[in-house]
Amino acid sequence: MPRVCTVIYPVRDLTAAKKVFGQLLGVAPYADQPYYVGFRLGDQEVGLDPNGHGKGMTGPVPYWDVTDIKATLARLVDAGAEVHQNITDVGGGKLIALVKDPDGNLIGLIQNP
Repeated sequence: MPRVCTVIYPVRDLTAAKKVFGQLLGVAPYADQPYYVGFRLGDQEVGLDPNGHGKGMTGPVPYWDVTDIKATLARLVDAGAEVHQNITDVGGGKLIALVKDPDGNLIGLIQNP
């Protein structure tokens, strides 16, 4: 059964957002790069993406953990979703994709290696 494992926030000021989320979550980021800052709380990840707005993100995007991203993406498209970002390897074999539901909401998919 899929579950939300990651929520990515598009941010314009990464330094300011990192301070706010650090205070909110009470932990230091495990990943702190100019292109992504990630915090972990148990098996939940909260990410800050300074390029998110440029990718069409208008707010936080939940990423659902799936075991077969290709099959899940195909099922969602068959059900009426539109591919927003095709399957992409973001490093270490971790695959992500984004679809839009019929109302334009972004749904993220993530397959861990």
